[in-house]
Amino acid sequence: MSPPPDPLDPLLDRWTEAPERAPNLAPEVWRRIALAEGGAREPAGFWNVLDAWLSRPPFAVMFVTCCALLGLFLAEVRVNRLQREHSTELARSYVQLIDPLLQAGPAARLP
Repeated sequence: MSPPPDPLDPLLDRWTEAPERAPNLAPEVWRRIALAEGGAREPAGFWNVLDAWLSRPPFAVMFVTCCALLGLFLAEVRVNRLQREHSTELARSYVQLIDPLLQAGPAARLP
């Protein structure tokens, strides 16, 4: 039992020798690679530069980490402000509790 014929055999039989290389082959190859990878060059605007930076994993991780830390910081500032307001209200309530004249108007203080 013989293996099936290879479809490339007739093509290889017709091949005689390699064509002569063009003198500017390497620059042309690199130009084609650059066109295929980057397409037409876009102007370097802010969003394109940001996209280029964030497409790199280390910078993307750093950006996400910074955003998370900023969010935690802002949450801590907000909670701190709310606790300060609560403490102030609690102190005001305590002072009114121990000094009943504060609840009465200014006329109650005159002797």
